[in-house]
Amino acid sequence: MTRIEPPITETSRPFWEASRDRRLMLQWCAACVRPVWYPREVCPRCFGSSLEWRPASGRGEIYAVTVEHKPQNPAMADLAPYTVVLVALEEGVRMLSSVVGMPPAAVRIGQRVQVTWEELPDGRNLPLFEPTGEE
Repeated sequence: MTRIEPPITETSRPFWEASRDRRLMLQWCAACVRPVWYPREVCPRCFGSSLEWRPASGRGEIYAVTVEHKPQNPAMADLAPYTVVLVALEEGVRMLSSVVGMPPAAVRIGQRVQVTWEELPDGRNLPLFEPTGEE
């Protein structure tokens, strides 16, 4: 294993099931009609419990970035150096992930990215991001 496999909870199950088909999904609050990320039981804004899953564009821009040269988890050592990024998705939420397809030192704040997928051993796919080439 080179990446840490995220756990599946009852709340996150729809997200991970959609990832098997490489579909990025976000929860949306029916009460305040806003996206919610990470998967939760209630909306963090209005505390509504009527949340539904909707497709996401998978496009956004890098809001923050750091390069891990010495991972805290030894299982990730083979990937170092790698990026840890906070991606501001077009839908209005920020997702923690990594950028692939370019040297970590070249990743910069404001860079446009799109989702790409890395298959996990159990058939799920981990959402990562790659540059779009757009400025």
